[in-house]
Amino acid sequence: MKLRIGHLSTMYHTSFILMGTDWLEKAGIEPEWRLFGGGPAIVRALESGELDIGYIGLPPTMIGIDRGMQIKCVAGGHVEGTVMIATPEFLTLEESKNDATLFLNQFKGLKIACPPAGSIHDVIIRNFIKEAGFENDIDVINYEWADMIPEAIADGEIKIAVGTPPLAIVAKRCCNTKLVIQPEKLWPDNPSYGIIATVDLIENSSGTLPNFIKLHAKACDYISENIEEASRLVADTVGVVDADFVRDVYEVSPKYSAGISENYIASTMRFVDVLHELGYVSGKLRQEDIFDLYFVKELQL
Repeated sequence: MKLRIGHLSTMYHTSFILMGTDWLEKAGIEPEWRLFGGGPAIVRALESGELDIGYIGLPPTMIGIDRGMQIKCVAGGHVEGTVMIATPEFLTLEESKNDATLFLNQFKGLKIACPPAGSIHDVIIRNFIKEAGFENDIDVINYEWADMIPEAIADGEIKIAVGTPPLAIVAKRCCNTKLVIQPEKLWPDNPSYGIIATVDLIENSSGTLPNFIKLHAKACDYISENIEEASRLVADTVGVVDADFVRDVYEVSPKYSAGISENYIASTMRFVDVLHELGYVSGKLRQEDIFDLYFVKELQL
């Protein structure tokens, strides 16, 4: 069966493992991969019927569900995939005594680059700034394609950014930036991505969806257990980076699992109030509105 899959350039996602192997094809799945600039764009493609599943952070998914979309998270993938980077002159959060107010004070009057509005990175950084009382002093600038952010740093347009581990490694190599907040410090256990499926696929996929989830889980384990092999495979699949780069990306935030843990759910539900406060959703979403746990339970993930 054909499966239309939306994915990002985020190379620690299992999409690149599955693209670089024949696992899906051997399971009778004919994948049709489509690359997008951010999670919100994948949500729009799911809404228009162009995709069956997507690799998305949970906040964009929740925004879509609030708008009435028939989609749900059917598997996890990774947690704590948002990092903050800056040019060398700035202090890290640890050097600021883990004091968010002291840390953010050094960025007053500056701009923080971020992936698209409504992405998990956007929600996390806006909430972080708001909780510390700097929402009127620090601007968040959203880029439709996160891959444009290192270029903006290199051109001197910006000095601070939030985004994925690959962004951190690219910017470190090209622009001499450094991590100023580790991924576990911005939002513990945040659901950086999950596998989002249309309700139509969930109800009518026969064995296609569970087979995909099973192979997605296999790929998550492959990354965790065979990081050197996985790094080489993804580097060969992507074609523009080396295996050392991929390994560095994996090691920035090494929490990979296709399961949907209680912590994953709890962290996701913390976003409900934040999304409402930021004006991204109009109502209060429930766990059952967001998750369908049938497959992860059946597959014992």
